[in-house]
Amino acid sequence: MLIQTLAAAAASAAPQNKFGLVEVLFPGGKPNMIPLTTFTILAIMSFGSFFILFTKYMEQSKVIGQFRSGVPTFWRAASLKEGVGKLEKNSAWRQIVEDGILAEDQTTKLVDQTEAHDWLHGSLARSENSINAKLAGGLPFLATVGATSPFIGLFGTVVGIYGALINIGLAGSASIDKVAGPVGEALIMTALGLLVAVPAVLAYNFLQARNKRIAEMLTGFSTDVLANIASHGAVKPVLPAAAAPKPAAPAAAPKK
Repeated sequence: MLIQTLAAAAASAAPQNKFGLVEVLFPGGKPNMIPLTTFTILAIMSFGSFFILFTKYMEQSKVIGQFRSGVPTFWRAASLKEGVGKLEKNSAWRQIVEDGILAEDQTTKLVDQTEAHDWLHGSLARSENSINAKLAGGLPFLATVGATSPFIGLFGTVVGIYGALINIGLAGSASIDKVAGPVGEALIMTALGLLVAVPAVLAYNFLQARNKRIAEMLTGFSTDVLANIASHGAVKPVLPAAAAPKPAAPAAAPKK
């Protein structure tokens, strides 16, 4: 009983923390508009950054997976028109082949073979560029967040320091109770700005590197398609030999 009484007395005597994030945003239960607006902007930026990271990563993984599973099967077909049906619908690889077949059909309307080759090359390059542009969607937002969120946090820092100076001027002394709150607010806003900027920069570099790898794969595939069309199906990339099926296990001898 005595221990419980002492614990309750100690809890009631403990000082209340008035310098947390909630106290910064809602001092005395009322909204502090500048820190609250800064926090809201940073929260939106952070949510958008992680949303783009996960969605673009899944999109990139899907494109890479379609290349590994569908392209080897496609090249084993007798012709492009036969092989295109083996590629997944609405995939980047099928788009390139379909654009190449369409461009090949349109070359019959061109009288100059040099212009026909340029038309094929330009059509496939345009298809590549449209795919790369789609994969790059959202990355400018990550770059913008990484570049601007520290300055948004710095704005909150400047406002917090300014509030500390006003409190010092009104109090006439630089006591800790007048300075700790605004300075704590300034430090929190700075930390939040960095907390938003660092993941955005890392996500941008990570996704950009994967997009570069996919662009190289698209260029190689487009070049193979162009060579196949120009050679009337004679030129195909060298593919690894298909794995031989595993032999069936011998049946167990019947028991006598």
